Amino acid sequence: MSMSSRDRVRAALDHREPDRIPLDLGGTRVTGIHIRAYEPLRPALGLDRREPRVADLTQQLADVELDVLDVLGADVRGVTPRGPTTYRREFRDDGEHRTYTDEWGVGRQMPLDGGLYYDSFAPPLAGDIDLAAVDAFAWPDAADAGRYDGMAEAARRYATEEGRAVQLGSICGGLTEGLFKLRGFENGYLDLAGDPALARRVMERILEVKLEYWSRALPLVGGFVDVVGEADDLGGQDRTLFSPRMYRELVKPLHRELFAFLHAHTDARVFFHTCGAVRDLIPDLIEIGVDILNPVQVSAAGMDTAALKREFGRDLVFWGGGVDTQRMLGSGTPDEVRAEVRRRVADLAPGGGFVFAAVHNIQPNVPPENVIAMWQALREAGRG
Repeated sequence: MSMSSRDRVRAALDHREPDRIPLDLGGTRVTGIHIRAYEPLRPALGLDRREPRVADLTQQLADVELDVLDVLGADVRGVTPRGPTTYRREFRDDGEHRTYTDEWGVGRQMPLDGGLYYDSFAPPLAGDIDLAAVDAFAWPDAADAGRYDGMAEAARRYATEEGRAVQLGSICGGLTEGLFKLRGFENGYLDLAGDPALARRVMERILEVKLEYWSRALPLVGGFVDVVGEADDLGGQDRTLFSPRMYRELVKPLHRELFAFLHAHTDARVFFHTCGAVRDLIPDLIEIGVDILNPVQVSAAGMDTAALKREFGRDLVFWGGGVDTQRMLGSGTPDEVRAEVRRRVADLAPGGGFVFAAVHNIQPNVPPENVIAMWQALREAGRG
């Protein structure tokens, strides 16, 4: 008996095996597809070619349209806040880059020649500052009513009319990510090591913005949302970005407060995106309330899918890990992509607790035949 998309995802979240493995493409800002990969995918699926709409400016992610979701049988839709009414984005051309300043005061730039993303530059809190400067900073206003326009209606429509699971995204990236964007990487790491009180204050102020946002967003969407999404990249290719001890002392208490707030104000599951080699931190994340781990970066050290499922599959839902985006999906042949999908599904799907997505966003170098090979292999291996 066929399930609705929403019931299918909910079964997976309850660690039950649904009628087929749920698929997410574009339901979050970390399970999407770059506009350059999306544009040729439409005709490859037998749909008309269209100019992609950008859903995420920084990452240049496409708005995955309803007809694509229907062809693929994708099971998840995402709801995200709008920008505030007090902020107006102004683009500039410096001769080499197209630039703008985001609402946090962080510069963003993309090369005019072949640029693929808007990278951060010009951190607004760089240099020698004190706690007073942090408090005096123009922090974004999460109470701005314009952020929430259309949110409730979108969640209701996706859940009831389309029958899809709904993921509600956060107002911004992670606490440590915000520290590095606002202070710059050099200052941010020096703060963590040499001035932890300053690093903590920056992260506490980011947390305040997040909690204000969630306190307003969650009552609006009510029971229509199944997953609430948070993120903080804690891992590099072969180790965590800073020591597990530093994480536990400086960051974990703030994450604990954030996840506790979410669990106290919604029955939706807490989805946490953290890239890289984070195996050493997974017990900490489970302890403080993470229900769902994404992207399950299989190319990073210690992130073998069979071992992760064996060790943590009772406590975590794995959302991602379906195929390596870093190497395989862009550089492999369709047959190699199919083989990897079969392997990851065999590792992660038994007993439920698995929502299929590529490891992070599908990048611009991925040809449409590899996306289709991924999808076909999922259908074959996932009994759907």
